[in-house]
Amino acid sequence: MPTEPSPLDAHVGFWLRFVSNHVSHAFRQKVEAHGVTVAEWVVLRQSLAAGAVAPSALAEALGMTRGAVSKLVDRLLAKKLVTRTVGAGDKRFQTVALTPAGRKLVPTLAALADANDAEFFGHLGVGQRAALVEVMKDVVRRHGLKDVPVA
Repeated sequence: MPTEPSPLDAHVGFWLRFVSNHVSHAFRQKVEAHGVTVAEWVVLRQSLAAGAVAPSALAEALGMTRGAVSKLVDRLLAKKLVTRTVGAGDKRFQTVALTPAGRKLVPTLAALADANDAEFFGHLGVGQRAALVEVMKDVVRRHGLKDVPVA
C-alpha cells in the first residue's frame, strides 16, 4: 500500500518559492515604476560597479548568456541609461557604460532594493538575517549555483 505523499508545505523549497515570489513581485513593481525591469536593474547595478565594461564581462559576472545581456543592453540604450562604444581598431570590441541618467538612477533603485528587503526581512534580528543569508550562501556553494536571479 503506497504511503501518503508529503504535503507541499512540508518542503523547504515550497517556503523559499513562496517568500521569493512575494519579495520579487513587490520589487518588480517598485522598479517598474521607474521604467526598468528587474533584469535591467541587475545590469545597471553591475555596470555601476564595473564601470565601462565589455558586454561579455557583464554576462560572465551575472551568469547570463551574451545574447541575454545584449538584449538588455539594447533596451537600456533605447532608454538612454547606457552607452555603447565600439573599439576604433576592432569593431567587434565594445564597451558599455552608464550614462549620467543611468548613474543617477542606480542609487534610487538601490534604495528601493534596500526598502524591499526591509519590508520583508526587517522584522528579523541582525543575527537571524545573517544566519538566513549564510544558509542560502551555503546552498549556493554546495550546488555551484552561478546565475544571478533577474526575474
